Amino acid sequence: MLVFLDFEASSLSKRSYPIEVAWVFEDGRSERHLIRPAAAWDDWDAAAEAIHGIARAELVADGEDHAQVARRMLDQLTGHDLLASAPSWDGKWLSALLRAAKLPRHSLRLRDSDDAHRERAHAILSRVLSGNALASAVADILEQSEPRRGGEPPAHRALADAEEEHARWLAIGRLAQARVAAQSA
Repeated sequence: MLVFLDFEASSLSKRSYPIEVAWVFEDGRSERHLIRPAAAWDDWDAAAEAIHGIARAELVADGEDHAQVARRMLDQLTGHDLLASAPSWDGKWLSALLRAAKLPRHSLRLRDSDDAHRERAHAILSRVLSGNALASAVADILEQSEPRRGGEPPAHRALADAEEEHARWLAIGRLAQARVAAQSA
């Protein structure tokens, strides 16, 4: 099953670490976890805090133990197709979380949600289109489904951002099915 996943982090530095994670399964089930920093995690950027709105004190007071979150992720996400809109960043934070929990850092792997969006449109549209017409229709569907056309930033909260990727995947399915119906009529 597809799972749309997102992290928020302490900063964008090399020493950054995950502070929040959320995921949404393709069937709509979701989870969100604030992550209490591991003892060695001391990087913090006030500018990043201003963007995501999560204070380090909130993580210390209300966050779940990082190892507990990592184990929950393994329990819930192993064997699923994990998607992230920024897989290099999210992969870095996933790796940091797993390593801090003394779990194999490659236990879970991410791929780009854009690939899943493209694959969904292509799979549906290829029933009625091929070649350049198919490529053009896929590009049109991806453009139409873009959630933030005016350049507005994402929410920068893990669950909201994961839900946005899931909603886009659903929208791509609806748009592609409508195009198939129009072609078949």
